[in-house]
Amino acid sequence: MVLWEEGARRLQRAEPEDQPALERVVDELVAELRRRLGGPFTTEELARLYLEEGTDWCFGVATRVVPGRPAAWDIPTVAGAAFARYAREASNYRVTEEDER
Repeated sequence: MVLWEEGARRLQRAEPEDQPALERVVDELVAELRRRLGGPFTTEELARLYLEEGTDWCFGVATRVVPGRPAAWDIPTVAGAAFARYAREASNYRVTEEDER
């Protein structure tokens, strides 16, 4: 989950002109994670999906959502941010000090 939080931090620090495209990609990746995991899930189930399926599929989503914005195809950033955002919906998610920063 550290990698995911780093992606979320990079998203926050992205160039302002890239922010809207990056956010569109993250939103679509979160929607795809929701489709892949279905109903209620745990952080362990999300981590297993990450380990088993990786993030290669995220590139196809990114290029489809914002085909003209290569800056939004930064998979460590958008995938990390999407997994971090979706993890907050897990049934066993706990807010830590780092999450509050």
